[in-house]
Order: sequence, then C-alpha cells, then structure tokens
Amino acid sequence: MDPIRRKILKAGAAATAMAAAPRVFTQQTGQGGALKFYEKGPVRIAYQEAGSGFPLLLIAGGGLNSRMAGLITSPFNPIEEFKGEYRCIFADLRNANAGQSSGPLEIDRPWDSHTDDHLGLLDHLGVDKFMVLGFCIGGPFIWNLLKRAPDRVVAAVPAQPVGFRPEMPNVLYEGSMTGWGPELVKRRTDITMEMVEKYLTRMYRTNPDFVFTVTRDFVRKCQTPVLILPDDVPAHPYAVAMECAMLAPKAEVSIYPWKEPKERIPLAVRQIRSFLRAHRPASA
Repeated sequence: MDPIRRKILKAGAAATAMAAAPRVFTQQTGQGGALKFYEKGPVRIAYQEAGSGFPLLLIAGGGLNSRMAGLITSPFNPIEEFKGEYRCIFADLRNANAGQSSGPLEIDRPWDSHTDDHLGLLDHLGVDKFMVLGFCIGGPFIWNLLKRAPDRVVAAVPAQPVGFRPEMPNVLYEGSMTGWGPELVKRRTDITMEMVEKYLTRMYRTNPDFVFTVTRDFVRKCQTPVLILPDDVPAHPYAVAMECAMLAPKAEVSIYPWKEPKERIPLAVRQIRSFLRAHRPASA
C-alpha cells in the first residue's frame, strides 16, 4: 500500500475512534472534576479541571472536533501525566461535534474566535500566566496564543502539530468539509454548508502557509520557550514542525519518531515534564 495512503487511513481510524469516545468525559475517565460551563454572550464552553499547581492548558487533537474526550485517545494521556504537578484545564472546542461547547461560526476570524474562547476561559478562572500543551490543531492554536498573549504564555508544547503541506494543500479543508461540517449543519439549523465552506476557506485556504496562524517572521522573533514534538502524517507535516524548531530562538525538539515504537512515548513524556519544570515560575 502507498505510504501516504496508509497514513491517511491510519489518521482516519484514529479520528473515528475519537468520535466514538463517550460524550460524558467525567464518567469515562474519573480524571476531571465536575463538568462546568463558561459563558460569554452567545458562546458556551464546556470545560473541566484536574489537579493543582501552576496552570496548564491542554488542547486535544481532532481538528474542529477537538474535545476533552480526545485527550484520552492521544498518544499519551496528558491529564493523567501532569495533574499531579499542574492545574490542568481543558475544554471542548466551540462547535465540536459530540462536544458540549457552542457558539457562532465566526466566518471572518475562525482561528481568533477559538483563541478568544481559550483566553476567555482562563480569564474566567482567574488565570493570568499559564503553560499550554496541545495536540494536532493545538499547534496553530498555540502559536496564536503566543501572538495574542505573549506575556501570559510561560512555555508551550505543540505535539504532532498541524501545518500546511504544499503537496496536499486541501487535506485539512477537505477533511473538515466531510468530517465536521455535515454533522454540524445537521444539529445547528442556524448554520448552512455554505457558511461552513466560507469558514473553512478562511481558515485553511486564504493565504495558506506554514502554521496558518502566524508567520515565519513571528516565530523567528518569538521569545517564549517551545518544545516541539514532530509528526509526519498528511495533516501534521514534519517539515513545518522542524522549520518552527529551527526558527524559534528558544525552541527545543523531541526525538523523532517519538510515538513509534510505543516504548518511546514515555521518553517523550519525560522530556515534556523536564521542559515544563525548567520553565515553571519559581514561585509556582
């Protein structure tokens, strides 16, 4: 089988497994606290917390279907790994299918609307400075957080980050048009596929490049410590992850591959733990 096709099928199987995860995350894992909601105008974000200590925002993979349940189907469970040292905060992405967060489809500012939700939730919880660990789509979200709130993000870990792949320029757009949009339209009578198409075009096809949310020049000037865990499937280009690692002046990079064989995953987790400890404020 063609290696690219094998990777696409593997990614699809992972997305299917994530979608099949139970809707009620608390009952599934017992790792988060009670399900809570943060509301601002028409936006309603479902979130949970686990552990105590310096705040660590966790962003699940799964593209626009990113939700809390996705954290337990990640290569490692970050809640279980880090709740002993950090106040882990995690939420369903706005309008993720099978999630419990909802809000308008902001066609002209798709990335920023989600960053509004991340920062708004942290404000709601009284969190000023924080660390962030994000999988998949969490990569572009992390770079946007670094752009929008550079004085608040102490350190960041993009794991298997999403990026633009020139040889497959429509992979993210097409995946969301088939795997996210139709289900959203079924349950939201105020949203049409025409709106979804415009939203995804703005998100993934309007000046697509690099990590979508920031420029190479921004990464080159970014002074926030970043630990990058590269991947290499269609939606997670190795070349983009490594370019970020080379450009960012305070970047580190994990071993690669770090997910296979599975015996390597604990080594990657140890590296993340050491990185977070090294950059956690002394007073925390």
